[in-house]
Amino acid sequence: MASITPLSQSHFTENQFFSAPFSRLTQSSSLSLRKSAQNQFFSQSSNFLLKKSSRMVLVSATTAAHEKSKKKYPGEAKGFVEEMRFVAMKLHTKDQSKEGEKEPEGQPMAKWEPSVEGYLKFLVDSKLVYDTLEKIMEKASFPEYAEFRNTGLERSEGLAKDLEWFKEQGYAIPEPSTPGLSYARYLEELSEKDPQAFICHFYNTYFAHSAGGRMIGRKVAEKILDKKELEFYKWHGDLSQLLQNVREKLNKVAENWTREEKNHCLEETEKSFKFSGEILRLILS
Repeated sequence: MASITPLSQSHFTENQFFSAPFSRLTQSSSLSLRKSAQNQFFSQSSNFLLKKSSRMVLVSATTAAHEKSKKKYPGEAKGFVEEMRFVAMKLHTKDQSKEGEKEPEGQPMAKWEPSVEGYLKFLVDSKLVYDTLEKIMEKASFPEYAEFRNTGLERSEGLAKDLEWFKEQGYAIPEPSTPGLSYARYLEELSEKDPQAFICHFYNTYFAHSAGGRMIGRKVAEKILDKKELEFYKWHGDLSQLLQNVREKLNKVAENWTREEKNHCLEETEKSFKFSGEILRLILS
């Protein structure tokens, strides 16, 4: 029969009996402490990395915004008018300007076959547009419009004289047509609510006429008016100086605009070309 050793005679002494579980408990506590320390370390590390990452993102965003604010737009160094000129030239056709990017549409000007009737439509609609622009400047819904009164670039008076001359020659003067009426209405509405966009039309209308407009007038006069120079293409005073005076006023007004407002003005250039192009095509109607 197997003997049962009494507990007091077992291989474990009292100290051995109690020391074994205590040792395991101590080891377990130490392990827990180490894990807690590790967790705290990783938690602190994660927080540090998150904070560092957030700072890096913030710095990166700030840097990007700063770089954007430093971005130079074509022509900006010379003033905002040069920015408008740059955008406008890009919308010319390649045969109109070396800076043009548009493909030519229809016949080149050298092959135009204008008629007096079509030219009169163009002059009548042009007068309506200039009348509208000059009235807007007189009314001055926005203070900056007043800067562009009596600049010497005004065309309404000269056009009135030209239309009177045609009438004396026996031609019937037509009523304004859809292209002129649509543009005049658009300018009136725009001038009341969006001065930056309106200034874009003001610039392109007057400055384009002083350059390409004069060339068109000369070509048409050669073909149908025995080279007569209309008042529409004459200015009182030095044209280059008149243009420079207006250029300086435009630059001064634009100094008070934000970059977003300047870009909004530039974006209106294509609409300006669209409206003026529809009126110009009346010459061939």
